[in-house]
Amino acid sequence: MSKLTVSLAGCAYDRTRAIFDGRVQIQGCRTIALAMSPEEAFHRAFRHQEFDITELSLSTHMILASRGLAHYAAIPVFPARQFRHSAIYVRADRGISRPEDLKGKIVGVPEYQMTAAVWVRGILQDEYGVAPASIRWRHGGLEQPGRRQKVALTLPPTVELHAIPDCDTLSQQLEEGKIDALVSPLAPSCFGTHASVQRLIPDYRSVEEEYYRRTRIFPIMHLVGIRKRLLEEHPWLAVSTYAAYLEAKRLCYANLEQIGHLFTTLPWAVAELQRVRELMGEDFWSYGSEQNAHVIETVVRYLFEQGLIDHQLSPTDLFVAATLDCNKV
Repeated sequence: MSKLTVSLAGCAYDRTRAIFDGRVQIQGCRTIALAMSPEEAFHRAFRHQEFDITELSLSTHMILASRGLAHYAAIPVFPARQFRHSAIYVRADRGISRPEDLKGKIVGVPEYQMTAAVWVRGILQDEYGVAPASIRWRHGGLEQPGRRQKVALTLPPTVELHAIPDCDTLSQQLEEGKIDALVSPLAPSCFGTHASVQRLIPDYRSVEEEYYRRTRIFPIMHLVGIRKRLLEEHPWLAVSTYAAYLEAKRLCYANLEQIGHLFTTLPWAVAELQRVRELMGEDFWSYGSEQNAHVIETVVRYLFEQGLIDHQLSPTDLFVAATLDCNKV
């Protein structure tokens, strides 16, 4: 029997690279792996459904899934996770020295529904009592004008959200003082070059570590989706893909543990790995719905509270059923 040919898109992180370089195969498949930035993969997948298997924005996929409009079915593989206390940039001359000072301020965001922004708003509400409706939101391109929301939004009437002019960028507006702050997973180009643009939480690592100790949450940013039409024809593909991503991550851990010759260009990478495991456990970058139930429940709650979905989603609403009940030995 000939193998199924599938296209696969996403970022070749250390934890996924073995799939992109061919060391790990998806059982039963000949994989055409296309390495690209997550932003490009999202745009091409959500707009044009170009790929069979692809990295997806967690929040955008959840919104589409809640509306029955998702072209992809998700598996509980999370190639991107990141704490987001570092993602808030402010004008130091606007009296913003703590998260509570964002109330009443004009804050930019590339896309209101983007996962990083969902997590930041949820953390601001839960940790600091800053509700999304207490901020005046603006959206647009971070460095290139004309960026649009990937999905249509119907937000609560208490939330103010407007697009910036098509000729402007958020980085430009922050530098010129047209907005007071910015929520962005990418640092704006004015950060580090303009004295008045600073991180709201400069010592973000210690804050994020303390947040993890209390909440046990390592925020999920992206997941992996498989084209629904392909799964209907080949239902075995979901578990085979899930297993391949697990094996690629296992190889990544093995490389990070290697102290005889370093696989990363960091002198103390092995010591850093040990430090992270002491805080977060051996498999700190875990996949699977059950292992990440608390994190998934939290982001679903944030999406619901922020008016981005109109009902709560369960794991069976989000992930291919076969990946929720894998064989164990």
